[in-house]
Amino acid sequence: MWLRKLLNIKSHSDSRISFANQFPLSTSREKSAKEALTMYKSAIDNLAHIRDSILSSNIDIQLFFQQEVEPVYRDYMKLLLKDSNPNLKEVIQINERLQTAQLENFLNCGKLDLIALNDIPDLNSAYGIIHIIDLDETIEVIVQSSDRSLHHYSVEANIVKDNVSDLLWSLQDQKLATIDVQQILLPSQALYEKLIAPIASYLPASGTLIFILDKSFQSIPMSILYDGKNYLLEQYSIAATLGSRIRYPKPLSKKRFTALIAALSKPSPSLLDRNAPKGVRSLPKAKEEVKDVQSHTQSSLTLLDEKFTTPRLEQEISKNNFPIVHISTHGQFSSDPLKTVLLAYDKVINIREFDKLLKGKIQTDADAIELLVLSACQTAKGNKRSTLGMAGVAAQAGARTTIATLWLVDADSTALLMEEFYKGLKNGIPKAEALRVAQLVLMKNPKYAHHYYWAPFLLVGSWL
Repeated sequence: MWLRKLLNIKSHSDSRISFANQFPLSTSREKSAKEALTMYKSAIDNLAHIRDSILSSNIDIQLFFQQEVEPVYRDYMKLLLKDSNPNLKEVIQINERLQTAQLENFLNCGKLDLIALNDIPDLNSAYGIIHIIDLDETIEVIVQSSDRSLHHYSVEANIVKDNVSDLLWSLQDQKLATIDVQQILLPSQALYEKLIAPIASYLPASGTLIFILDKSFQSIPMSILYDGKNYLLEQYSIAATLGSRIRYPKPLSKKRFTALIAALSKPSPSLLDRNAPKGVRSLPKAKEEVKDVQSHTQSSLTLLDEKFTTPRLEQEISKNNFPIVHISTHGQFSSDPLKTVLLAYDKVINIREFDKLLKGKIQTDADAIELLVLSACQTAKGNKRSTLGMAGVAAQAGARTTIATLWLVDADSTALLMEEFYKGLKNGIPKAEALRVAQLVLMKNPKYAHHYYWAPFLLVGSWL
């Protein structure tokens, strides 16, 4: 039955071309457009009904989703935006469904327990929600202001994607710390001018910007965008979400500063695993980071080096309640689940194993982890959708907020950042703002002013 529905979706997908070709010459263009929109909506609704069947099937069906079904979502959004007065709310909802379906497909899991931003009644008034959607020929930017009004801007994709590629090329370079700052500033400023400047008047003067990013934009820290004088980070705290859906946001209570800290500071068997990121070495200064986190939490349990094994990690998480889980180890985020990994002392843990490791705890206490910090991780070089892996880890952990790094960072500067970050949390500062303040401390330190030190930190999920 579900295969017949899949084929039905495929026929809807094929029919979209004939509808699009009719528009310029048809005498009943409006009717054809409405029929096409109805077909797209029906196809996507059918897909929602059979998601579980797809996810439990073989890899060919999952590949079918990526190659044949995903374009249906995007073409539906294109068609919606052709209207002279487009239904922006519907575009956002379809993009939201696409992003969530992508993650479920990546994780090979059932429906995730996420809530749409618009279903949160008490959002902080000083915020802006920015959707950046890649529709192949165009990049669509939709901003939701603090009064919940929607505003839309469209830009040709070819004048944006070159800057994205240039910026990613620099940020993923192993010699990033020595790259001329101008190599980063030029594409960062160009992206600001093309994506942010046209909608800047709809944004608050300060507060939090929440980004819902598509494709290769997910691997760019939006904090790095530059208006010619200042970085976006200097004006706003910044959070990223998956398709504008997150776990219900709430602040970290001062009474819940109990942490599980796991770290690798010396060579381990996992470094030799064939699935470990290439060229990684031990992290001797991870011990200092551990001490800093310990000093800023009420109580903590530390698994350092030989104690940081998968059985021990599973044991501690299953029997104890740790609102904060801080892991300082090598890791890699990729759009390939098997290459999205964290290194314990004994072995490499890929994202599917990470799910099994945490599943028992999540089933009994969905809010067990308020804050998951993944220090010393990196995105897979050349993989433009690698932060799908980061969102996947956050979802598997059941974490309300996840902070991770987009590239392998300097140990000394990271220790300083973490010290400032946890200090801010203890003082009651919201997570995204605490991270911003900590990043600014690095930025204003001449020793750490280069983007390499302060820019890689990304907050996914709740900003409160």
